Amino acid sequence: MAARHWPPLSAAPGRASLPHRPLRAGYPSMPESFDVIVIGAGPGGYVCAIRAAQLGMKVACVEKRATLGGTCLNVGCIPSKALLQSSENFEETRHKFAEHGIMVEGVKLDLARMQARKGEVVGANVKGVEFLFKKNKVTWLKGAGKIVAPGKVEVEGQTYETRNIVIATGSDSTPLRGVEVDEKQVVTSTGALELEKVPGHMVVIGGGVIGLELGSVWRRLGAEVTVIEYLDRIVPGMDAEIARQFERVLGKQGIKFKLKSKVTAAKQDASGVTLTVEPAAGGAAEEVKADVVLLSIGRRPYTEGLGLAEAGVELDERGRVKTDGHFATNVPGIYAIGDVIAGAMLAHKAEDEGVALAEILAGQAGHVNYGVIPSIVYTWPEVASVGESEEELKARGQAYKVGKFPFTANGRARAMGDTDGFVKILADKETDRVLGCHILGPDAGGLIAEVAIAMEFGASAEDVARTCHAHPTLSESVKEAALAVDGRALHI
Repeated sequence: MAARHWPPLSAAPGRASLPHRPLRAGYPSMPESFDVIVIGAGPGGYVCAIRAAQLGMKVACVEKRATLGGTCLNVGCIPSKALLQSSENFEETRHKFAEHGIMVEGVKLDLARMQARKGEVVGANVKGVEFLFKKNKVTWLKGAGKIVAPGKVEVEGQTYETRNIVIATGSDSTPLRGVEVDEKQVVTSTGALELEKVPGHMVVIGGGVIGLELGSVWRRLGAEVTVIEYLDRIVPGMDAEIARQFERVLGKQGIKFKLKSKVTAAKQDASGVTLTVEPAAGGAAEEVKADVVLLSIGRRPYTEGLGLAEAGVELDERGRVKTDGHFATNVPGIYAIGDVIAGAMLAHKAEDEGVALAEILAGQAGHVNYGVIPSIVYTWPEVASVGESEEELKARGQAYKVGKFPFTANGRARAMGDTDGFVKILADKETDRVLGCHILGPDAGGLIAEVAIAMEFGASAEDVARTCHAHPTLSESVKEAALAVDGRALHI
């Protein structure tokens, strides 16, 4: 859609215009005023800022880090994926290449070089965002931002006026009582990305996405890895059948699991960390020793120092900024997106919200379809899902059909030597409309996009099945699962 010129400040209905004060000789210049100030330059914030600028608004984005991109680009999604790729290359060279007739002897790990490459990947990405800011004329206000009043944001002692404020400050790691983080022996995801040597034994507290991804990195590089999870399963919220198979696959790779267990204390000394672990339901405690402990029990909204209470912005019972269906808070002119509001804490969810909000502020019909937001675990094999799980469908009494197809029956997966997992499609029993898809297997994160598009357009399983898929590709497993919904898979 072509950009349109943002209307003059006085034209905004229901909003006070910002005065354009003439400069007087001998007086210091007044700070700039903006149409939109976004606080936080993570995926939600920087995308919102760019889209708003494309639509003709005068935009500033506040960021206290030395680089743009927020947690995702600096210490989250991007560096973790760099290490996941490097560690998978190392694993394949040591254990899988021989199957292909590629004999490699004397393989060594240069962890310092691997970490340096990760830094190079991060650097290229954050510089890319800075370039996009310059290209779209987004002003970067460097420092911590604080809302001092509706329409006013303070950054490093300077107050800027704006018609709209967008809170996009993201989230940080959730603490655990009795476990003190020092980012050396007891680390969050941030410290786990910066280890200077491979730990002999890493204990991951929490069986969610981040813990399993980073646990996989260090397991591939030589660490013994044990995951301690409070619940009776890993990746809570994911389709249970997929989760059970995922646990078995990770177990075959060497990751150990202690489910239905809780960590109540962590004692550090020169030799490592001693954890006190008890059954979740109560019972006798045991000690588990580790060289490094990764605390990964979830993330919480980051709202510290934003002045939300003083501005009158309401939070919910979990500390998230309360918003309506158009991302507006209870205070006119103040909005919020991303991890700081309700919903999945995913970078792409935040990006879509940023785009939708920018378009709403420009008078367009911005919208996010929360029923079609994919979720991915970037282990290998990957896990991906979109839409509802079987458990969710059963809970709301939805009649459904299931179609499944294993990668063992897919020609491309066999050629790759990656046959773990399967594709599972759930469809409405009466209408055949696709309600959800869950994939455990090679490149699941890429494969899920096809089903997300199908669901966005209200497609049926038959629609997916009747679409010609190239042969031989992994995507044929999606087609076969769609055929299986009607009981007519061809290759099994």
